[in-house]
Amino acid sequence: MRAPIGTFDSVRPVPEALDDLHPAVAEGIRSWSGPVPVEQLLYVDTDPEKADTAVFAETYGPGLEDASANCVVVAGKRGQTVTLAACMVLATTRLDVNGTVRRHLGVRKASFAPMDTAVGESGMEYGGITPIGLPPGWPVLVDAAVVDVPYVVIGSGRRRGKLLVPGKALSSLPGATVLDGLAG
Repeated sequence: MRAPIGTFDSVRPVPEALDDLHPAVAEGIRSWSGPVPVEQLLYVDTDPEKADTAVFAETYGPGLEDASANCVVVAGKRGQTVTLAACMVLATTRLDVNGTVRRHLGVRKASFAPMDTAVGESGMEYGGITPIGLPPGWPVLVDAAVVDVPYVVIGSGRRRGKLLVPGKALSSLPGATVLDGLAG
């Protein structure tokens, strides 16, 4: 099977690759619902040492940098209450943490969650965190530009392997909200 973007040696529909996914991500795939059939989500086996966006694009094909989306975990605080949210933005853009994210979450202060918090609370590997399979109740904020990408590269919950997902599929994830201007 060929991937719709990039050049990968191993490409499989995600339902056939559940053993290669982080367990929470595999569970998210098992319970998949929404307008995009789960069979359209693909798993590509990749070198974990080449997971960072620039190196990934250089290794696996031109154009992948523009088709990659980062899942950034943000901690919003209002009083003693901390809200964790996953924010999906294209890798070539910057997340508007202090504007759009802060206002949407209704918090006084928003910042990138510390690595140990992002990893500990998501249960996923740093560099592989993905919005599929996050703990229940997490807001998933998706920049409108991500939804417009025919196929976007996202994490698999692990540094090894990536998911190729129609951008519009991210808008139907549990807790997802599509926002204009999430990326500044």
